[in-house]
Amino acid sequence: MKHSIRLLTAALTVFFVASAMDAHEPKQKTDRGPKDTGSVLVFGGTGWYRHPETAAINGWLARLADDLDMQVDVTETPRDLTALLERYDVLVLNNSNQLTKLLDEKQREKVEDWYNSGGGIVALHAALVRQTDWKWLSELGGCDFNSDSEFLEARVMVDPNAKDHPAVRGFGKSFLYKADWTNHDKSVTGIPGIQVLLRVDESTYEPVRDFFKTRGGKAMGKDHPIAWVNTLNNGRFFYTELGHDVRSLDTKFGRTHIIEAIHWAARLNKE
Repeated sequence: MKHSIRLLTAALTVFFVASAMDAHEPKQKTDRGPKDTGSVLVFGGTGWYRHPETAAINGWLARLADDLDMQVDVTETPRDLTALLERYDVLVLNNSNQLTKLLDEKQREKVEDWYNSGGGIVALHAALVRQTDWKWLSELGGCDFNSDSEFLEARVMVDPNAKDHPAVRGFGKSFLYKADWTNHDKSVTGIPGIQVLLRVDESTYEPVRDFFKTRGGKAMGKDHPIAWVNTLNNGRFFYTELGHDVRSLDTKFGRTHIIEAIHWAARLNKE
């Protein structure tokens, strides 16, 4: 069954709100797709640096709808994020950095309440960049940004304790992969509630690109997590360094990684 893909805009939001306020008609929720598979809202808004392929990644994620067997909607409008979020099972943050520049305190509280009521968040690449002003999200993710590498091949290692997680299962103990690798301001290893899924071996590539070498960029060393989950509260949080651009996602591993991450966040896959 084909699942529809909608691009939510400010105009569309006005239509929803106007319809709901019609005094002569009872309030009705828009059908967001089959109830047994759930729905996904992709948010591509950015408060700081906007990655050139953010829009392309929005489209790539939307086209996963059939593989996910889920409804996938896309927006970059902060109002949509908070006005419609309760209709969704999973929120994908597509490089959505420095969200305090986009969401006010009440809007952020709505996201927190939705998550704490059982929502799932999948955060891609720069979604953990400049989030320290939003204490809740910063603590949920466990770290922030320091620097990154060029698009390079490196050896990725599966954490032995996570080998059966659906987002990494079936790819062996380690494998080579190409991506822009992010250096975080600290490792999330050992933080309560966080389980590391993948690490990258910094000895197999140059971890700090030239731009950052004169701007305080630092490699992370032997413990460089690149994908992890946090299940400390009622919600489910998944982070992956993949997603700087489409080429880091559109591979056999990349597609499986993201599909299973979304399914995991929605509690749809078998662990």
